Amino acid sequence: MSSELVERIANAVLYEGYLLYPYRPSSVKNRRRFTFGVLVPPAYSAAQSGTETASMRTECLVRGRPATSLDVRVRFLQVIESESFQEAVERDVRLADCLLGDLLERPRRADFCFAAARNFIQGSVELTAEGLEEGLFQVAAHVTNWTPLDHAEQLSRDEVLPHSLAATHTILAAREGEFVSLLDPPERFGPAAARCRNVGTWPVLVGEHGERGTMLSSPIILYDYPEVAAESPGDLFDATEIDEILTLRILTLTEDEKREMRSSGEHARRILARTETLPDEQLMKLHGALRGLRPAKESQ
Repeated sequence: MSSELVERIANAVLYEGYLLYPYRPSSVKNRRRFTFGVLVPPAYSAAQSGTETASMRTECLVRGRPATSLDVRVRFLQVIESESFQEAVERDVRLADCLLGDLLERPRRADFCFAAARNFIQGSVELTAEGLEEGLFQVAAHVTNWTPLDHAEQLSRDEVLPHSLAATHTILAAREGEFVSLLDPPERFGPAAARCRNVGTWPVLVGEHGERGTMLSSPIILYDYPEVAAESPGDLFDATEIDEILTLRILTLTEDEKREMRSSGEHARRILARTETLPDEQLMKLHGALRGLRPAKESQ
């Protein structure tokens, strides 16, 4: 169940803001997309005087020993230009079985290159570790876009997106070790947590409450142990909204609006099909839920 929880949260991050209601290309809010975790080519970052970045860095604390092993996954979207709309494909880069003892001696690095349509992107993921005290390590995962880009100063952001990593985030898993919360570290680890520097991303514990084996480093600020509401029937790409409101709005679209929504890509078509066939009992569940009820304190 823990891996399923992590996957649901990671997918919500990957597609946050991918396509917003009313899920049509003509909508103003869908004309500037892929705003989270975008790593542009270095040449474009330089042309924008650093307002756009080519890299992100995650730093976190691991309690363990030299034999503690880390698995790292970097996930992002590669944007594809189509005739009607910008779509994207999922990409996944992994560093597996990285022993902390080995990382103290030398970094682990994975270079990658992905081609789509007429464009390609290339970059790297580098993992390092530093021993802070007996049984405590600081780990850093550095993701960089190295894609070459000519005439970067003449290009718009939309023209640069197919050469960029979008919605970039990192998942770190430890075996025979555990991560330390950076939001609420134990008092003894407070100074070590304060020295961690995260750039363009922030790591939180994920999984079942109390588990410390996995961290999600996301460009969207989350708390430890984030959850997707059990009542949610599927992705709507806008976690700041309420599923019931978005579902009811989709049901009010005209036939012309629905046709345009279907033309926006497979994700939009799935949202529309799921919404139009949603059973009444599942729709009613979206209305609300009560959790964590406890007796009111007696008045003194």
